[in-house]
Amino acid sequence: MLEASLLLFCFLLPLLLIVFKVFSSDAHKSNPFTVNFRSIYANRHHIIQWISEVVNNSPTLTIIITRPFSQNRVMTANPAVVHHILQTNFSTYPKGEMIRTTLSDLLGEGIFNVDGDSWKFQRQISSHEFSTKSLRHFVEDVVDFELNQRLIPMLTTAAANHTVLDLQDILQRFTFDNICKIAFGYDPGYLTSSLAKPEFAVAFEDAVRIIIQRFLVLTPILWKIKRFLNVGSEKRLSEAVSEIQRFAREILNERKRELAHKSPVDSGDLLSRFISYGYSDEKLLMDIVISFILAGRDTTSAALTWFLWLLFKNPAIESEIVREIKEISDSPGYDEVKDMVYTHASLCESMRLYPPVPLNSKVLDRIF
Repeated sequence: MLEASLLLFCFLLPLLLIVFKVFSSDAHKSNPFTVNFRSIYANRHHIIQWISEVVNNSPTLTIIITRPFSQNRVMTANPAVVHHILQTNFSTYPKGEMIRTTLSDLLGEGIFNVDGDSWKFQRQISSHEFSTKSLRHFVEDVVDFELNQRLIPMLTTAAANHTVLDLQDILQRFTFDNICKIAFGYDPGYLTSSLAKPEFAVAFEDAVRIIIQRFLVLTPILWKIKRFLNVGSEKRLSEAVSEIQRFAREILNERKRELAHKSPVDSGDLLSRFISYGYSDEKLLMDIVISFILAGRDTTSAALTWFLWLLFKNPAIESEIVREIKEISDSPGYDEVKDMVYTHASLCESMRLYPPVPLNSKVLDRIF
């Protein structure tokens, strides 16, 4: 027992000295062009706002973040650089091994954690499905039910009783129910009058939160050690991912049984459609569905939260949107909604000011 303790001490002592040196050294004070990890960690509770301010104060809209162990990062908001990376040279800048490793426990081989042919294949299939009229009608029905049977009645009751609601939480529940129905035809009932939290929803929230925390640690070695020892947050992540995968596997088996007796178009959800194409890899199917849930839950709720807050701060814009809404039918379909030019422009401006996905990480695959 004593030998084991001494061995652990000998391993941790050099690591502690490195951490102490990083956080106590004055050699890496922040300046307009270089930001050290100590500054990042100190502002972790409002990291997006802080980074945005630092980048915007740089003459080139680009900064270098110095991290321990030569893990330096370049962050940019320069439109020309962003265009170069995401459009003209997209294939040259993959997500990289660090991102894939950090996200793999939750997203596996889903579209948001792969590059190259796998990414192209999943994107092609997804784009095709979202362009079909049958899926569009299914989405309309799902959103219409969630909106008219749950969200609006809840907000109406709260207004009548002068009840204070956490709008961001309400909208996360709203989008979570929607995306679960669309992704694999399951209604978690997250947005109900009791505001209860089903096990699957709690597991998903915990998994996303812990995965994000991985990016804020001093070095990936720290969370990898915790994962190896199965302690702390990494233990909870393992439990949450197991719960998510168990639930997804049950839904997958249920959909397979249903498709033996009916068409995937009748089911409507994305999982049924992917199964009908002949995909037999259950792990890949679950990774794809989990990726869609992650994308649909947080991005849509964040966009709606900021949009409604901006309308509250700009009553003139709100009046114009209300006027446009009154000009369409009581039960508008997709084609009618997409012609709401003013509302569409307002949503785009809201997402420009407060992007639902404010960061996009890439690595350079080759030197030009």
